[in-house]
Amino acid sequence: AFGGFSEGAKSEEKLNNLPVSVPVASQVLHAVGIAWAIKYRQKDDVVMTFLGDGGTSEGDFHEGMNFAGVYQAPVIFVCQNNQWAISVPRSKQTHSKTLAQKSLAYDIPGIQVDGNDVLAVYVAAHEAVQRARSGGGPTMIECVTYRMMMHTTADDPKRYRTEKEVEIWRKRDPLSRFQKYMKDKGLISHDQIEALEEEIKAEIQAAVDHAEDQMKAGGDPLDMFEHTYAELSPNLIEQQEELKREIAAIKEKNHG
Repeated sequence: AFGGFSEGAKSEEKLNNLPVSVPVASQVLHAVGIAWAIKYRQKDDVVMTFLGDGGTSEGDFHEGMNFAGVYQAPVIFVCQNNQWAISVPRSKQTHSKTLAQKSLAYDIPGIQVDGNDVLAVYVAAHEAVQRARSGGGPTMIECVTYRMMMHTTADDPKRYRTEKEVEIWRKRDPLSRFQKYMKDKGLISHDQIEALEEEIKAEIQAAVDHAEDQMKAGGDPLDMFEHTYAELSPNLIEQQEELKREIAAIKEKNHG
């Protein structure tokens, strides 16, 4: 995921984004720690951390919420409740009627919003930021949405959910809804939408081209096996050897 670079997944400093944290919900602890430091230094910054519905079952989530509540840290917990934690449905994740109500145990304000409603999410986030910035402490926002695609490329969602369910949520697509809202209000025209879409497609393609050029310039797929373990486990050695064979086959095909 880090492209083999030792500095990891760094982002622009002006964005104040932390690197991706792979262990589920561990980012909650990082966010709360930063928020506590902000309060200790008497700054007016606010921290926002994101997790899925599955993350609310992790101990790190509850430890972070408890600490944030006790010390009134300026942090906002945004739960993207997309109904599925890989193949585990929301109904198997908790018996609570909402995920937002989990905040009540820590005396933290919690709100559930339509995560596919751009304006609803904006209003909830804006109020939470204002509260945190004015010394009101943390907030939890549950955004009810849906994961349209597979969890990863190794996942087959057809094994655990129906296409009918997916189609129901497809009709609630946030981009289509907000686009219709803006057109109905006369805030944007069809031509402007088309121009914007072309601009975005070009920006995405430029980013893809840049990433591919970087890999061609010197990226070695085998680097993924370096700098993680002092000694590779047997299964990783097997994967490493398999990748070596695939690389050799590709080179032979390209130069044969």
